[in-house]
Order: sequence, then C-alpha cells, then structure tokens
Amino acid sequence: MTPITRRAFLAGSAAAATTLAAGPYVHAQKKGGLLRVVPHADLKVLDPIWTTGYITRNHGYMVFDTLFAMDATLKVQPQMVDRWTASPNKLKWTFTLRDGLKFHDGQPVTAEDCVASIKRWGARDALGRLLMASIGKMAPVDRKTFAIDLEQPFGLVLEALGKPSSNVPFIMPARLAATDPNEQVKEMVGSGPYRFAAAEWQPGNKVVYLANADYVPRKEAPSGAAGAKRVFVDRLEWRYIPDAATASAALEAGEVDLWENVPLDFAPRLEKNPGLVVFVTDTRGSQGWLRPNHLQPPFNNKKARQALLHMADQKTYLDTVIGNAKYYKTCPAIFMCGGTPYESAVGAPKQDLEKARQLLKESGYDGRPIVVLDPTDSPYAHAPALVTADLLKKIGAAVDVAAMDWSTMLARRANKGPMGQGGWNIFHTWSTSLDVITPAVHAAVGGAGEKAWFGWPTNETVEKLRADFVRQPDPAKQKQIAEQIQLIAYDEVPYVSWGQFVVPSGFRKNVQGVLQFGATLLWNISV
Repeated sequence: MTPITRRAFLAGSAAAATTLAAGPYVHAQKKGGLLRVVPHADLKVLDPIWTTGYITRNHGYMVFDTLFAMDATLKVQPQMVDRWTASPNKLKWTFTLRDGLKFHDGQPVTAEDCVASIKRWGARDALGRLLMASIGKMAPVDRKTFAIDLEQPFGLVLEALGKPSSNVPFIMPARLAATDPNEQVKEMVGSGPYRFAAAEWQPGNKVVYLANADYVPRKEAPSGAAGAKRVFVDRLEWRYIPDAATASAALEAGEVDLWENVPLDFAPRLEKNPGLVVFVTDTRGSQGWLRPNHLQPPFNNKKARQALLHMADQKTYLDTVIGNAKYYKTCPAIFMCGGTPYESAVGAPKQDLEKARQLLKESGYDGRPIVVLDPTDSPYAHAPALVTADLLKKIGAAVDVAAMDWSTMLARRANKGPMGQGGWNIFHTWSTSLDVITPAVHAAVGGAGEKAWFGWPTNETVEKLRADFVRQPDPAKQKQIAEQIQLIAYDEVPYVSWGQFVVPSGFRKNVQGVLQFGATLLWNISV
C-alpha cells in the first residue's frame, strides 16, 4: 500500500483517541470492583456482524478481539497479529498470530478461525465486500498463520482488517463464523478482555460482563482501540435506563459510574457538578441519517426518494433534535464537514416543499400510510422520526409512526417484507465519523442491492466507483471519485443526511482511565 493512500484513509476514517482523567496508562490503578455503565440503548442483538447497531458493536468490543486496531495517532496497529509480511507488489500477505490467544471456551485461536471470521464479516460489511472482491485465495498456512492472495491491488488491506467501527471484523471460533451471515450466531464465545455472562443477561434491564482471566494483553500502552486491553474491574454491568432524568439522577447520586450518551439538555447541569466529567467522545461528530426502504413502495421509486431530499431541512432537524447550536452544524457533504478530506457541496439541494410534494405525486404514491419506525428511547432517532413524520404530512403523505425501543428497531429494520408482514418505509439513525468519512467505509452510499446495508439500494455505478477508490493511490483522483459518488447520491438518494452533531458522555471523577474514541471502549478503566 502506498503511503499516500494510507494517509488519506487514516486522515479520514478515525477521530482522535486519547485517555481522559488518568493519562494513557495508569500503573497505580486499583483492581477489582464493579463498573456500572448506562449504555445508549438496550442490548437485544448480540451478533456484531449481523447488525451495524452501535450498541452491538460496543458489545462486540467487550467479548471479541481484532487482528488489527486503530490507535490514538490514527495508525493501524497489530492486535491479535504478532507479525505480518507483504510481497513487493502488495498482492501476497501473510499474518501470524501472537502467542497465548484463547477463546472463552478454552480453545486456542487458530488461523482457521481468522479466515472463517474474515469471510463472514466480508459478506456483510461494505469495506469487507470490497476486500473480498479483490481476494483470489485466503487460507491457513499452519495453525497460527494464514495468507491472503489478491487478484488485484487493494490499497487498504490493514485498514480493512483493523476497521474500527461497524462492522468491525471481530474474530470468533470457526464453528460460529460458519453461521450464515444473514443469520445471527447463537453463542457469544470470543477471545476478548471480557466474558459475556449469558445467564445474567436481562434484555430491557441489564447486561453483565466478567473479566477474562485468560486474556493476555499486548505489552504496548492502551491507545484508541489498540494496545493493551487491561481489565481492572472484576465485573462490568450495563444498566439500561431509558428515562434520561432517571439516568442523570443515578449518575449524580453515584448509583452508576458512566453514562455513555448524555442528552444535550442534561449536559449543562452535569457540567456544573464538581464530581463529574462531561466530554465528547468523537470531536468530528456524527451524521444523522434518514434511511428509506428501496425495496418497498413508495421509495422503490427514485422520485419518492428525491421528494425526501427536497422535503428535509437540516436546520429544522438539528434545532429539534440537538437544540444547542454549539453541538451541531449543517453540512452539505456526504462524507462530512470540518476539514475532512472529501468535504464537498457538489450536488446538494435546498429545501423545497412544493417540489417535494410534486415529486411524491409523480412517483405514483397511492396514499397508503408511510411507516416511520420511531425508537422512543433514543433521542437521536426518536426526535428526527417526529420531524420526518410532520414534514411528510406537509408534502401530502399519510404517516404511520410505529413506536418501539431502539433494539427492537434494529431487529425490525432487517425485515425486507411489505408493511403487512412487519416491514417498514423509513427509519432514522446516526453514524460516527469512523463510518462515514470515506467512500470505502460509508455503508449508506453502497449500492449492492440485497447485500447492501439496511434499505438495500442497488447502484452498480456506485459499487464500481467504490472499488476504484480503494485501488486508487492518487489523492486527487480519490477526491474526484468521492465527488462522483456524492453527485450520484444526491440523484439516487440512498439516504438523506439530517445534519452533523456531537454527543457528550459523562462519568464520575473516581473513574480512571476512560478512553476517548469514536467507539465506546470499556477496558483500561478502574473505579
């Protein structure tokens, strides 16, 4: 891989990662005790390859490990891998695992497990599919070594294997990785720093993780998602508290130690509490998404999707969802704003309700209610769902707002069927900079049809352009490709961005070693 391509990807695919409150590694941190965390959602889906939901991604980081990981200097570092080689033409790669890797069931991690896990991840993930399309052969060499032979150049091999966010290429036993990628694995057996306490899992209430005594951390200091994953607490609990006032009171009273996503109207009060620290995990922020279902009417018609684009006004969404202007910005760029490498306003429309109304009519919309999924326990999805419902009515649509919790929505959005069979028309979510900032990782612009991210748009031109992007070493040509993709996105409308914003987290000051990253990482912490 050329240095230019590597720099371009790294500059655009990770937020800065540091350690708060205690420096990058605190030798005096005490061991033992219980860490209590209020997560941003209830955990109902356990398989981090089957879904891109961040609650499941964070769960994956607890249980599983990765071959490579991104550190605080925005570089990809070895994690499970001890050493690797690449041929001069970068078409032949070999990877050897480090000693001491063991799954939670006591079995050693082997090259076969790695190959099977990469294949399953590569069938679901946007960047993974691009990698798999370039691979001629991938197979074990011996129990600890496997090789990848590329049929064509792929400039992001290490970045793909160290992809830091959804979907993360977590390594699981080959027997689990043999599960159809479109079905969920039945067990949570990883080799990561925590064990999942399945018997204590109470959906809607609590998730329990126990320190993995057999985990052998790397020797390097913790840095982003890389380095030593040291577990200081014996037990870690996720306590699902959907009511923000209750969660805030619990944090202030010391009944919980860390609140992952602090609603912005609660942040000012918590910032004044001398016993608490409020911080932003991803300083580049997140991009809000309105995602239509391309398989079902009316949004299987491009004009109906274009109606959504001309209906939406980012300022309206951001004022309603975020409220405080210091935490948000409007952004016309598909690949985010703020000094990002592929920031562009090309093709971006302005709100025009009359044009939206006419486009919806021309699409053949028949007046049937448009089903908008509404996860009422997530402020960053619930509020935009209500804004969308109101705007849809203004352009002449009937609307059915389907209330549910976030984890139920994550499961329902996988339903490709019609409305009478539990299907859907629109859902809302958000994506951190880790998952948006380049064509290589931006799942929502992918056009792989039935294999695309939930919503399932089909666009062969975009898929070819994304493949060209990962093979292109020239930054200027990469930017041209990114602009081509943005122009297509503003015509085909795979999704609509409702703006860019940051989300704060909070923890009590007795908590040490919290890592700041674009994903929630819960090792290195003591209480």
